[in-house]
Amino acid sequence: MDFGFTAEDEAFRVEARAWLGEHAEDAQDRRTWERTLGKAGWIGLGWSESGYGNRGATLTQQVVWAEEYARSGAPPRSGHIGEKLLAPTLIAHGSEEQKARFLPPIAAGDELWCQGYSEPGAGSDLAGVRTKAELGADGTYRVTGQKIWTSLAHEADWCFVLARTDPDSTRHHGLTFLLVPMDQPGRVEVRPIRQMTGTSDFNEVFFDGARARAEHVVGGEGGGWRVAMSLLGFERGVSTLAQQVGFAAELERVVRTAVETGAVGDPVVRELLVRQWAELRVMRWNALRTLGGSGHAGAPSVAKLLWGGWHQRLGELALRVRGAAAAVGPAEWSPSAPYELDGAQHLFLFSRADTIYGGSDQVQRTIIAERLLGLPREPRG
Repeated sequence: MDFGFTAEDEAFRVEARAWLGEHAEDAQDRRTWERTLGKAGWIGLGWSESGYGNRGATLTQQVVWAEEYARSGAPPRSGHIGEKLLAPTLIAHGSEEQKARFLPPIAAGDELWCQGYSEPGAGSDLAGVRTKAELGADGTYRVTGQKIWTSLAHEADWCFVLARTDPDSTRHHGLTFLLVPMDQPGRVEVRPIRQMTGTSDFNEVFFDGARARAEHVVGGEGGGWRVAMSLLGFERGVSTLAQQVGFAAELERVVRTAVETGAVGDPVVRELLVRQWAELRVMRWNALRTLGGSGHAGAPSVAKLLWGGWHQRLGELALRVRGAAAAVGPAEWSPSAPYELDGAQHLFLFSRADTIYGGSDQVQRTIIAERLLGLPREPRG
């Protein structure tokens, strides 16, 4: 039995593994898969105190489910933004009417969400919001502005948007957290952003007078910064531990390739492989320690700083053990058409963004310095 997991947790693991083993290979499109998960009660674990979850589950059982999901080879989730970010935020800050309206469709897998935080020109500076929302006489807000790096916006039904409702405000003042429907032709436009991998997992989103109802403001007008920070705090150890299951599988493939190509005969390569394995174990124990309540205000930033650099180094190592073949692309390629990458190439290119998205390494170090080490605050412009 692993650290922190009880006999009840392991029984829950057996149930989760059996269900995933029976259904994961039959998964079709991602939206249908979300509804399959919802119907079986696997969305909204741990929401029982809200009255809207599918089934009760302890924090460690939520970790068990996340780990088993990662091991199962099931499709990537489309509903995790609504389930893991918006739902806990509504439970903490939403009105009873908002919970009754939005939590059941998330738990059923019927409504998908995206996150409207980042903006062009602001980098990792979330307080640099320029998207505006004006309240009209009809009781609806008109949202105008642009968001960027919006994951799954092309699939989402709704977007939670941080917008400036006080035109005279600056920085984190005068911001409001709005729930905006995406199905507004002419008012909401989604443009995919093509990545180095040839895929488009995130997008630009343009709001041109998009409507948001006043009763869909979470935390009150002007309370957006408090709600937005609370939402970011829900990115905790559960998702980190599940992510590490995927990392372990990637590392195993890199080791296997090193043996097949003979690269493992190089003592430097062997040292790098062992170091990756050891650092991954350290990250796991650190995540379990934080999950157990012995963490601190800077714990999420420490975790992000650790895994971002680790994953980039793994991508570099994946190409190194492949040798010269790693530099060879597809036989046919054109700038206008997607291209095929093997696993090592995809890992290398995709991981270049790991130290940027979700808060750059520079931002994480600032948070650790100020909130954990108690150093003087960085001067603000």
